[in-house]
Amino acid sequence: MTGTCVILDIGGVLEITPETGWVQRWEERLELPLGTVNERMRDVWRAGSLGSISEREVHEQVAARLRLDPPQVEAFMADLWAEYLGTPNEELIAYVRGLRGSCKLGILSNSFVGARERETAQYHFDELVDRIVYSHEIGIGKPDPRAFEAACASLEVCPESCLFVDDVAVNVEAAQAAGMQGHLFEDNVQTVTRIAAHLDGGLLVPGHTSLG
Repeated sequence: MTGTCVILDIGGVLEITPETGWVQRWEERLELPLGTVNERMRDVWRAGSLGSISEREVHEQVAARLRLDPPQVEAFMADLWAEYLGTPNEELIAYVRGLRGSCKLGILSNSFVGARERETAQYHFDELVDRIVYSHEIGIGKPDPRAFEAACASLEVCPESCLFVDDVAVNVEAAQAAGMQGHLFEDNVQTVTRIAAHLDGGLLVPGHTSLG
């Protein structure tokens, strides 16, 4: 397994995903105490992130647990996906697109059932990178070391040749523990600089987190 490689997270990196307050708005609309939605749905959200529940079953559980009628369920899920998908980080996406052919490119995302179809339709990430590894498709999420192993295996690369970019420090640390280089995403300028250094062979000491 050879080849220089860059693997990126989606939410907070390739997508700009600020909190929209949609859950709180639904709690106000349904006259529920703050925190009720996530309390009632926590195991469903977890199951959706690991692919042990279908989209149809998610909708059924939303209806049953929050006592919503079908139009309300559709509106609720539309709000969920609006925050989940956010808006594209156009600058970074354009940079990564320019790397095609010069290195192996991958995505490793803690996702939710239905994410591949929506992100493919909206952002065409399948055309941006060589392989996408979604937690809901492999049943494993970051920071589990097996998620990073799966990403490297899908790209047929060794961890040492990979730079992993994520906006969550614990995931970057886990990638480093798995033998990869790691960069904590804070902004595009630092991230582009770090990726360029990696591709130029300017690898950091293993275990060191780059902040730009």
